[in-house]
Amino acid sequence: MPGASRSIVVNAPPEKVYDIVVNYDRYPEWLTEVKKITTSERKGSEVKVHYEVDFKIKTIRYTILAREERPKRMSWSFVEGEVMKDNKGSWVLEPEGEGRTKVTYSVDVTVGPLVPKSILNALVDQSLPKMLDALKRRVEGA
Repeated sequence: MPGASRSIVVNAPPEKVYDIVVNYDRYPEWLTEVKKITTSERKGSEVKVHYEVDFKIKTIRYTILAREERPKRMSWSFVEGEVMKDNKGSWVLEPEGEGRTKVTYSVDVTVGPLVPKSILNALVDQSLPKMLDALKRRVEGA
């Protein structure tokens, strides 16, 4: 699948947004499809993040290597997992006036030949806006 990217502006400074983005263990509290996350092997600004995500059709497990650049960016690359051959992307946080942040989420996923592209595209088209809205609610405390 070609990469996809979406942005949203939230009413909070980048530092506050960043703290939520890198608090992986709490993702299930605000992202309903994320069932479980654990972290391991933290080395400096890198950490392995292990996901269990319910995509309605199937629950998949995968691991990424997250690279943290406080307070402006968290990017990742694929380590291993089910269904996917690759998964890379980032959260980019840019100041947007006083006390606001432009949040851009980008993702590029490659899946195996048995996963129809139409299903992947539908997941991305529906999931990205939903995820950004959930982040906005979490950050703004709504």
